[in-house]
Amino acid sequence: MAAEENQKPEIYIDFVGGAVGHRLRAGEGRRQALPKAAGFGKGPVPHVVDATAGLGRDAFLLASLGAQVTLIERSAAIHAALADAMARAKAEGGRYAEIIERMTLLQGDSIKLLPALAPEVIVIDPMHPPRHNSALVKKEMRDLRDIVGVDPDQTELMQVALSCAKKRVVLKWPMHAEPMVGIRAPSHQIIGKSTRYDVFMCV
Repeated sequence: MAAEENQKPEIYIDFVGGAVGHRLRAGEGRRQALPKAAGFGKGPVPHVVDATAGLGRDAFLLASLGAQVTLIERSAAIHAALADAMARAKAEGGRYAEIIERMTLLQGDSIKLLPALAPEVIVIDPMHPPRHNSALVKKEMRDLRDIVGVDPDQTELMQVALSCAKKRVVLKWPMHAEPMVGIRAPSHQIIGKSTRYDVFMCV
C-alpha cells in the first residue's frame, strides 16, 4: 500500500472537454491576455514555441487562433499525456483536428532545442514553488508539480529564449511575484485575471 501511495499521479489532458473545450467554445479569442502578450494583432499570426508545454492549454489556445505552435516538454510522462490528448482531439475531427494540425509536440530540453528553432515568439510558463495556501492550486496543477517538480534552470531558459526569439518572449508569472532574478526588465506587461505576462521585445 505504501508503495502505491508513493507513486506519482497520472495526468489526463483533455482538449475537447473541460475548461479547454469551454474556452474554445466561448470564443474569447484574441481579447485574452496571452494572445495580446504574444503579439496577436491585426497582422500575420506569429509562429510560437511554448517552451514549457505542461498541460498544453496555452499552446492549444494560440493554435486555435491560427498560430503554428511548437510545444516542448521535457517530462516523458507529460509528453506522453500531451501526445494522447492531441491524438484524441484530432480524432474528433472538424475544428479540433484543424487546431491539432497546427501543433507540433517535441520532447526534450528547451534550453538545448530553442537555438535551432529560432522562433518568432517564445512563451515560458515555469513551474512555480507551491503557494502558501495549497487550496488555491487546482488538483491537476498539484499533480503536474508532483511529476515535473520545480524549474531550477528557469533563469537560464529565459536567457536562452531572449537570445533566440526573433520578436518577443512572453513570461507567464504569478500576479504579485517579484521579477525573475538574472534577466532584464520586461518591455511591458499584460495583466490577466490571476497571472501577469511579462513581455520582452527582441526587435
